[in-house]
Amino acid sequence: MDDKKRKLGEGYLDQFVSDANEVVSFKFVHDKQDLEDDYESFKPQFTHQFFGDSENIFGYIGLHVDLYYTACRLFPYFGMKYREKVKSSITGGIEADDVYKIICDKQEFDMCTDLEEFSAALEKESSFVPYGQMLESFNIKNELDENETFEIYRADLTDSGFQEYHKRMQTLILWLIDAASFIDQEDDRWDCFVLHQKVEDDGVVHYPFVGYMTVYRYYAYPKKTRPRISQMLVLPTYQKRGLGSKLLESVCNWYIQDPEVLDITVEDPSEEFVRIRDCVDCKKCQALPSFAEDMLKKGFSKEMAEEAQMHLKINKKQARRVYEILRLKCTDMTNPQDYRIYRLDVKNRLNAPFQREKLDMEKLQKNLSPEELKAASNMIPREQRLEQLDQMYKDTEAKYKHIIDKLCEG
Repeated sequence: MDDKKRKLGEGYLDQFVSDANEVVSFKFVHDKQDLEDDYESFKPQFTHQFFGDSENIFGYIGLHVDLYYTACRLFPYFGMKYREKVKSSITGGIEADDVYKIICDKQEFDMCTDLEEFSAALEKESSFVPYGQMLESFNIKNELDENETFEIYRADLTDSGFQEYHKRMQTLILWLIDAASFIDQEDDRWDCFVLHQKVEDDGVVHYPFVGYMTVYRYYAYPKKTRPRISQMLVLPTYQKRGLGSKLLESVCNWYIQDPEVLDITVEDPSEEFVRIRDCVDCKKCQALPSFAEDMLKKGFSKEMAEEAQMHLKINKKQARRVYEILRLKCTDMTNPQDYRIYRLDVKNRLNAPFQREKLDMEKLQKNLSPEELKAASNMIPREQRLEQLDQMYKDTEAKYKHIIDKLCEG
């Protein structure tokens, strides 16, 4: 909301300001009965890409915004209800936010606003077949201990049908991933992997959308490619079931088989994605000879980096992280000497950037006058640096223990 709206919002007009994160609601609809059931509805994680940093919608009392998608084809619906709308005559001409236009403009397509039309579209759901090549099919038990089937597909962005599907699919990341952005569908270096559930009911098969991942294939000198994972999404109603791990593992396995791939990297990962990646990579590396327990206790080695890259397309930085997690897993925490050796090993790695900075400053000392050196020097006192390093280690260990707990669960 701009400054003028904010001033008007003081007092009477405050009641016309709504928290977008609270009033917007999503639902993926399987059948007409779902239209009356809010059991699987969910709220967005972020709304600033639509309504600005304040994440507020101005102009309504009792506002509710419903964004529905048919579960398989992702046919979209926009619904909006409110008790009262602000009159421009009392705001000095400022109109209520045009919520529909704001959302459609950002998503770059219009949405259906007729609930009957949306309801009729549900009849076409059974005709939907996932785009692309199926990479993997697997089962996961639900809370009722029943097997549910999921399938992962690699889809082709040059397919005009999938391009339209992808336009609807990628709008979800604007609501669920911070600082998310659309990709260029015309760039053939993008790979897209889509996760669907496979549901059979009375002999009819449906493929509800569950999530997806995009990967960009960068060039790696001289004749290789370096795939970089850009964004991964699993719908909130399917989270906490290990599906993100299965999607990542399947995608990595697909690239591992490609001899032109050097290694796999990740673009600006969230903390949750880092945890998922760590679990997947640790499980894979545990099977490599260089990551055997007796080898881990000897420290990070060139063999570990090379074997992880050759067999699993894991880059050196990630291989080092995997080593630290697996070494902590086999470190006897009750043995002071073993634990001390591990802590020093990790702290040396954490302290490496500071040591490089120290060496750079020593080089400067030879070429700068005392006044110039004083101006350039901004080094943290040794005691403060040691405190920071100790805290960095504690934070790192806590994250590693979380991964180890997941590994021990299975």
